[in-house]
Order: sequence, then C-alpha cells, then structure tokens
Amino acid sequence: MIFDKVSALEKLCPDAKWAVSDDVIEWRDEEKEQPTDKQIKDKIVELQTEYDAKQYQRDRAESYPSIQEQLDMQYHDAVNGTTKWKDAIAKVKTDNPKPSE
Repeated sequence: MIFDKVSALEKLCPDAKWAVSDDVIEWRDEEKEQPTDKQIKDKIVELQTEYDAKQYQRDRAESYPSIQEQLDMQYHDAVNGTTKWKDAIAKVKTDNPKPSE
C-alpha cells in the first residue's frame, strides 16, 4: 500500500510526538492518546481509497499537452478559427474519464 503508518499517524494526530522504526510506533506524546492499531489500519485504508479514486487525475495530468503547447494551440485557434485546443483537452478527458460517484 502506498499509505503506511506514518501517513495515517500524520492525519490522525498531526501535532502529536511519535516515531516509527521497523514498523513499530514509539509514542512520545504524554498529552495525546495513541491511536489504536485498528484506527491506524482504518485510516490507511481510507487514504488508499482516496488516492485510488484520483487515479484519473494523475492520468490526465500526464496526458495534457504542456502549458506552452496549450497556449500555442489557443493562439492558433483564435487566429485561424479552429478548435484544436478544445479538441485536445476533450480527448484527454474522454480517454481518462472521471469515475461516476
């Protein structure tokens, strides 16, 4: 899994004092209660699910033409009355659809 105990603890207890060594949590915060293993595992699953749900965004980001290319397309579309920029963006969105919710 991409998200591990460190990511989960950062989300569950952002201001707490702790350390992880060899996958073992050393709780160093006397003022805050340490999350249970179940809370940590549940948070890991939640974070992984959120990450997986945004795969289409990462795929789109890699597929879009560079900003320079897009600006050039927009300029030429304005000058020539074409729709190359809109077509290119629409293709990326079609090829990498947003999942239905």
